[in-house]
Amino acid sequence: MYHRYAIYVTAAPDTALARFGAAWLGWDSATGTAVPQPQVPGLDMPAITAAPHPYGFHGTIKPPFRLAAGSTPDALLADLTALCTRLPAVTLQGLELARLGGFFALVPQGDATALADLAGQVVQSLDHHRAPPTQAELDKRRAARLNPQQEAHLQRWGYPYVLDQFRYHMTLTGRLDPDTRPTAQAAMADRIAALPLAPFTIDALTLLGQDDAGRFHQIARLPLAG
Repeated sequence: MYHRYAIYVTAAPDTALARFGAAWLGWDSATGTAVPQPQVPGLDMPAITAAPHPYGFHGTIKPPFRLAAGSTPDALLADLTALCTRLPAVTLQGLELARLGGFFALVPQGDATALADLAGQVVQSLDHHRAPPTQAELDKRRAARLNPQQEAHLQRWGYPYVLDQFRYHMTLTGRLDPDTRPTAQAAMADRIAALPLAPFTIDALTLLGQDDAGRFHQIARLPLAG
């Protein structure tokens, strides 16, 4: 049913943050349904959210991967479930809106070391389920002009932005031109101001699968019980 899998942080179901993320991006990965996007004067919402739309609102922990030979979806879920029983929840000072290069995302406030440690353990502990990247996937990542450490991670872990190169973010737009950024930033800031983002506790990890249309669906949201 799914050709790739990923492990993300997703907002708790039926919360203000989950509803905001699903509506802003136009896709609810928890229900596997499209959601009407807000109408914002001066913004083409489907266009500015086209890149993150199929992934749904999330923060990446282990990026999308194809299953390795010998692995199965059930085995992956079982190993993730067992791992989550050992990993503790992480509480951040909060989340805030930031521009990362040409796109906008929610990023941690304050010290995010515990979150980086959590992500590193997930990436490494479950890597036996990951098939090696294709040459096309490698070429796509290298087009970003990776530094030597990112290249080493790409070769070892299939993705350049892990471990010491990890930076948690919950993407809200694709890359925007300079003229569009102020309007988009203001629209997001108005909506985000009403959300309870400080402190922000990550108390679960979510396994998702990517369908043939490229959209991700939540399979299981597992509490961090360590």
